[in-house]
Amino acid sequence: MVRQPLTPEQVEAGRRLGAVLRRARAERDLAEVAHAAGISPETLRKIETGRLPSPGFGTIVCLGEALDVPLHELAAVWRGSGVPLEAAS
Repeated sequence: MVRQPLTPEQVEAGRRLGAVLRRARAERDLAEVAHAAGISPETLRKIETGRLPSPGFGTIVCLGEALDVPLHELAAVWRGSGVPLEAAS
């Protein structure tokens, strides 16, 4: 099965999601959060920078838990219908 290329909208959704996860991580060590979520630091770095705009559902669930960000907020960011964390200020 061939995977279809991501649309520009999906790429932008991944960038929004990555930015929110980065803000939620704040000053916490990237490797510490990655370990808590069960992923590699490089994978987390790619998600946060938008270089991995379509991470697996399980990865997002684990990151949400590690960062104490409810899944419904992450879903809202992905859909473009909300930005949690006080506009991530």
